[in-house]
Amino acid sequence: MDSDQIKSMIEAGMPDAQVQVEGDGSHFQALVICDSFAGKNMVQQHQMVYQTLGDAMKEAIHALSLRTLTPEGWEEAKKRPF
Repeated sequence: MDSDQIKSMIEAGMPDAQVQVEGDGSHFQALVICDSFAGKNMVQQHQMVYQTLGDAMKEAIHALSLRTLTPEGWEEAKKRPF
């Protein structure tokens, strides 16, 4: 499993999402920006992403660090330094 495959799986399951994925083949980081996250807490947002990955989360992906935001949340985050 590589970053492009994970990105494609998330985009297929969440067509309105903007997705960036980086990783080394077993450990990955993903930024997912999606209108569908509105009104949901972080756990619910992460569950939505995990659903798109299905069994790959158990078998092919060793670790996935997620950052999930609405488009509005992303605009706010860009204004603040990490």
